[in-house]
Amino acid sequence: MSVLRLAGRPLLAAMFVTGGLSSVRDPKEVAPVAEDVVRPVTDRVDLLPDRTEQVVRLNGAVQVAAGVMLGIGRLPRLSALAIAATLVPTTLAAHRFWEIEDPSERAQQRIHFFKNLSMLGGLLITADDTGGRPSMWWRGRHTAHDLRREAHWMGRQVRATAATARPAAAAGRVRAKLPV
Repeated sequence: MSVLRLAGRPLLAAMFVTGGLSSVRDPKEVAPVAEDVVRPVTDRVDLLPDRTEQVVRLNGAVQVAAGVMLGIGRLPRLSALAIAATLVPTTLAAHRFWEIEDPSERAQQRIHFFKNLSMLGGLLITADDTGGRPSMWWRGRHTAHDLRREAHWMGRQVRATAATARPAAAAGRVRAKLPV
């Protein structure tokens, strides 16, 4: 593992672990802000809890668990995707700068909104990072290519063997009829 990955993953994960812990410990602080985003989602997704505080706590728990896993390098691609999935509703709920009238508060929320978009970009890059190893898609594609090439080579070998086997068989039959 490169030094950049070794240092970068925990740095990227730290914000989500601390923010997630805050949401798990005290969801009532965040719930009023999250209500506008949580309600339409919970109406459509039956698996989610009905109460906003429970959804906020669940979102925080996912951020903590995935953040710790990303920080220690366990399933980093899956962890980054899980955090990215939680970051979208968090950003849409907490940093709705377009709805704020006060210019200074609006500017502050815009900064936080674009900071979260930047973090989302980092998470998506992390989710795509194979750590220098080829991805499953690449390996599958190249394995299929290698199998096609090998099958083609084997077919040529079979045809070459068959082409030389016929004259050899005919020569063997003629030799068998000759006196010893």
